[in-house]
Amino acid sequence: MDGTVLVADDDRTIRTVLTQALTRAGCKVHATSALTTLMRWIGEGKGDLVISDVVMPDGNGLEMLPRISELRPGLPVIVISAQNTIMTAIQAAEAEAYDYLPKPFDLPDLMKRAARALESQRRRASSEEGPVPLTEQDDLPLVGRTPQMQAIYRLVARVLNADLPVLVSGESGTGKSLLARALHDLSDRRALPFVVATAADLDGAEGPSTLVARARGGSVLFDEIADFPMEAQGRIVRMLDSFGDGAPRVMASTQSDLSARMEAGNFRQDLFYRLDGVTLSLPPLRERVEDIPLLAAHFLGRAERDAPSRRLSADALELIRAYSWPGNVRQLENTLRSLVVTSAEPVISRAEVEALLGRQPRLEPLTGGESDKLSASVARHLRRYFDLHGGALPSPGLYPRILREVEAPLIEIALDATGGNQARCAELLGINRNTLRKKINDLDIRVTRRRKLM
Repeated sequence: MDGTVLVADDDRTIRTVLTQALTRAGCKVHATSALTTLMRWIGEGKGDLVISDVVMPDGNGLEMLPRISELRPGLPVIVISAQNTIMTAIQAAEAEAYDYLPKPFDLPDLMKRAARALESQRRRASSEEGPVPLTEQDDLPLVGRTPQMQAIYRLVARVLNADLPVLVSGESGTGKSLLARALHDLSDRRALPFVVATAADLDGAEGPSTLVARARGGSVLFDEIADFPMEAQGRIVRMLDSFGDGAPRVMASTQSDLSARMEAGNFRQDLFYRLDGVTLSLPPLRERVEDIPLLAAHFLGRAERDAPSRRLSADALELIRAYSWPGNVRQLENTLRSLVVTSAEPVISRAEVEALLGRQPRLEPLTGGESDKLSASVARHLRRYFDLHGGALPSPGLYPRILREVEAPLIEIALDATGGNQARCAELLGINRNTLRKKINDLDIRVTRRRKLM
C-alpha cells in the first residue's frame, strides 16, 4: 500500500496509532488535530486519501466533505466518528464519503478500507449532484457501534433512494417499523406520506387503489406481512404489478421466516420475490450487548423531557447488560421509562432494576433443545461476522478470539452460579482447579465470593 494519507483527529492517540500503522504499510502520513490545517493541505494538492473524525475543535468533518469534493474531485475520504447513530452513517453517505467507520474501530479493518480507497481513487467518479440536507432525528433509537448495526447503517445509506422494495426482518421489538420509517423520513420521499397498511386496507375491489392514492408516491409499509391472509397477499401482488410512474416505495416487515412459511404453503412465493429487493435484518438485542449502554443513555435522556433526570449506577448497568431482553429494544425502553418514574433517587440502583426485571421473563422462549439453540445461535453469529467482511477474510487469529468470547461468559456465569467458589465452579465445568485459576487470570475475570442460595 502506497500513497499519502491525511489524518485529521483531535485524539492524539488515534493520530499516533494511524500514523504508525499507515507508515508501516508503506504510506506517507500527514496528521493534524485541526480541520483548517487539513483543508489547507487539500487545497495545496497534498494527499491521496483523507481519514477524518467528525467532531473537531474547529468544525465538523462531515460539513467539510462538499468543500473537499469541490477542491479535489475524486479524493476519497474515510469518516470515523464516535457518534454511532444511523444519521452519522447516512450523512456520511449523502456527503459522498468513501466510507464510514464508528469509533472504536478495528484497525486491520480500517487498513483494508484504506488500501481499497487508495487503489480505487482514480476510478472513483465525482457526483454531479450536491448532498441533500438532512436533519437529526433524536427520537430514533437506531444507535449502535456493534458491527451488526454499522453494517445495517451502511446498507441503509446505499439504498436510501434506490427504487427497490425493502423487506425488514427481525424479532418483535427490534425496531422494524422504526427502521422502515427512518428509510422514508431520510429519503427524497420524506415530504410525501408514509402509510402503514393492514390487510383491511386491501379489502374490496377499490382497496388497493385507495391505498396507492393515500400514499401519493410516498412509501407504503406492510407491517408483519406474514400475518396477511392469502387473499390479501394476492391483492398486493396484483397491486405491485399494476405500478407505473409515481408509484410509492413498498416496504414490508416480518418477524417470521418467510421461506419456511412459503414451504408450509402459508405465504405466496410470487409476493416474496416482489418484496425481497433489499433485505435488512435487525439483530436481537442479546446479540449486540455492547449497544445496550448507548440505548440506555438515549432512553434516559429522552425521559428527561417529562421527568427528573436519572442515571444508572454501575452495577445496575451491569445487570441490564446481562439480561437477555426477550422483548428487545422495546422492552428495554419500557423498562427504563418505568425506572425513571418509580426511582426515588437520581441514581437508579441495582436493587430497583432487579425488582423490576424479576417480574419479567429472563430468557427468550426456546423453540428447540437448549444445545440445538446454542449451536444455531453461534452459527448465525459466525455467519454474520464473516458476511460483514464482504469478500475479504477476517483478520488472522480468529480461533482464539472466538473461543475467548464463549469461554469468558461461560466461566463468569458458572462462578456466579457457585457463589464464587472456585472448587465448585471447576467441578461444575469439569476442569482442573488450577486450569480454572489460570483462565480467570488470563481472561481478567473478577471473582466475588458470596453465599449462594440454590
